[in-house]
Amino acid sequence: MGNIPLWLCIPFAGLLLCIAIFPLVKGEWWDKNKGWAVLIWSLLFMIPFAVKYGAGETAETVLECIVNDYLSFIVLLFGLFCVSGNINLEGDFVGSPRMNTGLLAIGTLLSSCIGTTGASMLLVRPMIQMNSWRRNKSHIMVFFIFLISNMGGCLTPIGDPPLLMGFMRGVPFTWSLRLFPVLIFNMVILLTVFYFIDRRAYRRDIALGMRPDISRPTTTLKVNGLHNIIFMIMIVAGVVLSGVLPGMKAFQNADGSVISVPIFRSVRLAVPTLIEIVIILVAAFLSFKTTKSEVRTKNHFTWGAIEEVAVLFIGIFITMQPALMILKSKGAELGLTKPLEMFWATGALSSFLDNTPTYLVFLTTAGTLGATSGIATTVGTVAVKMLMAISCGAVFMGANTYIGNAPNFMVKSISDENGIKMPSFFGYMLCSLKFLIPVFIIDTLVFFL
Repeated sequence: MGNIPLWLCIPFAGLLLCIAIFPLVKGEWWDKNKGWAVLIWSLLFMIPFAVKYGAGETAETVLECIVNDYLSFIVLLFGLFCVSGNINLEGDFVGSPRMNTGLLAIGTLLSSCIGTTGASMLLVRPMIQMNSWRRNKSHIMVFFIFLISNMGGCLTPIGDPPLLMGFMRGVPFTWSLRLFPVLIFNMVILLTVFYFIDRRAYRRDIALGMRPDISRPTTTLKVNGLHNIIFMIMIVAGVVLSGVLPGMKAFQNADGSVISVPIFRSVRLAVPTLIEIVIILVAAFLSFKTTKSEVRTKNHFTWGAIEEVAVLFIGIFITMQPALMILKSKGAELGLTKPLEMFWATGALSSFLDNTPTYLVFLTTAGTLGATSGIATTVGTVAVKMLMAISCGAVFMGANTYIGNAPNFMVKSISDENGIKMPSFFGYMLCSLKFLIPVFIIDTLVFFL
């Protein structure tokens, strides 16, 4: 298609501005009309694109994005949302600074076992319930997004999709465990900061006369719908299979390409992806069939959060295509040859674009730099520190904005539904500038120079 003009990125920027501004100035209107905004900005991308490149090319581009990116993204989110909504943790745990800090620490490490989305959906409601008695609590969910929804996913390919893509391209499954020192370093800093912020907010709440219900022993913990852990494991297995099956000969054509279902022109749905989708949907269906509705009632379960994410992100996925095309065509020309450059470039773009293709662009770029030692991948040998920088940039900096990583917006929506006044789009970015960017600067000095 040649060089993609930069002006085709305007609809993407316009949609992001709508997501950032309208909830502040026209909240009720936005709640009712966000679907129309998504449709209009998507058409404002597709129509000029069709005029320049043809209707067939446009249909192919949009379908490629929906079939091979958005579909698996939203099905995974839907499955985890359903299954986690059928697990209810009941206990007399009080949302104190120590308890909140401990749950954040546990959740951050859990993210690498069941994915950032899985851990977020599993723990977001217990965190909200623990702190339901408090007034000053939005900072709790902001740090929840920082740690559980993002940073915690850096240790395994299960943790975050970019690392899964790296695994599919030859990065060893256990390689990302090397990022453990970076994760622990960041956890210590952020959890310490969080503890003192939460302690101050906790004392303000107590001073306002707020008291938790501590009439029963604080050691009680009851898990309703515990059998849904089986369905959670099913979903994680489906994600892992989608990364493993393409490398098996049984799922390859004679020319080595993955067996797939033709959709339109070159757009094809890979059979391993189809298997993943079926497994996730079956898990979600069985979860609802085998769990009493009382569990969902206790969780204040509604479909609002997943509906909002589904609507907004299909627009984001479609309108960001020109930006991704430009990045793919120009990535090797950016002159990024040092780990610190890769860390910040990958991270900055992952804050607003899908971090998976961003990771792949810079992994491919790093593979062309001619490293003589490091990690051998299908895109070339990548120096260890360079791969660490790309991986951390993609995973960590997805926390910089609500749209940087899939669970961010979901956690925000569920928090809003439960009466927690979350920061606006720009307000959240201010939080990330205040708390995350200093940590990333320290990371650069300690790990990526």
